[in-house]
Amino acid sequence: MDRESHLRSKSDGDASVLNEQLLLKLQDAITMAMARIRQRVMQSFVVFSVVSLVLWLAAFLYGSFYYSYMPRATFSTPVHYHYRTDCDSHGSLFCTYPLANISLMRNKKHVLTFGQAYRISLQLEMPESPANQELGMFMIKTTCFSQDGGKVSSSVRSSMLRYRSDLLRSLGTLLFLPAFLTGAAEQKQVIEVELFSDYTDDPYSPSIVVVIEILSNKVQLYSSHLYVHAHFTGIRYLLFYFPVSSALVGVSSNFIFLSVLFILSYMRLLLRVESRPDQVRTMLSEREKSTYNHQEDEKDIAAGAAELLGPLQITSRNLSQEKPDMTAATE
Repeated sequence: MDRESHLRSKSDGDASVLNEQLLLKLQDAITMAMARIRQRVMQSFVVFSVVSLVLWLAAFLYGSFYYSYMPRATFSTPVHYHYRTDCDSHGSLFCTYPLANISLMRNKKHVLTFGQAYRISLQLEMPESPANQELGMFMIKTTCFSQDGGKVSSSVRSSMLRYRSDLLRSLGTLLFLPAFLTGAAEQKQVIEVELFSDYTDDPYSPSIVVVIEILSNKVQLYSSHLYVHAHFTGIRYLLFYFPVSSALVGVSSNFIFLSVLFILSYMRLLLRVESRPDQVRTMLSEREKSTYNHQEDEKDIAAGAAELLGPLQITSRNLSQEKPDMTAATE
């Protein structure tokens, strides 16, 4: 019985030891797994942060390039005419031709970009009045002036109302009568006159003022607007008409360039870190060599001094030994 109980207690002790070993191994495995997971999470976070930073820098560089390289695509401004009516004129309403000055400066900056071709047009909103119908064709003169008042460019264009017969006007009036009565529509025509088809500003004498003069003192207008449209070619054409594709190509190129630059910088830093232990070892070895050489030099100096002082020590000893002998002899 005692033997069986002893065997049972021994087997129970072995089982408890095995359980403790298994628990320790399991704890070590869980600790190692948690450490690896934490390391992976930190690495993923660092990589994500670096990639996000590089991507943001690439987008910022592309946006800066786009807004600095691309000029304004369109520009429009209302045109306000002035004229004199204080003369005695029976054949016309105005004493002078309608004249307007339009500034090409916005916020102290030129609207037109140097080297860029533009199409400049004038939009006239004219009523279908008997005066305009009887007017027929009229001329529009446009002149661009620089800051010093010099003439940069000029053009003269003709225009007129589109012809509509009496029957067509009557039918249109009857058809759109409710809109005319409510004010939703008006009996007018919008005429667009091309002033410059391919205008390029001079960088040495840029245009800052455009003077528009209608060479008729019988014309009637509701309103007028000046429009400037840019003719893009080359890279500007691609950037303007294919903005998404251009943005993808530009941001991707910047991202690749910045990534290569970052990787090269990181590799250089790693090489420096790896070369530092070797430098420390060489410095320590050099220091050890210098200390060893210094000790050897000190030993050599001490040995030389001992050799020099050797005869003096011997003579002094001999003298000290001879003194007792002399005293003994005298006694």
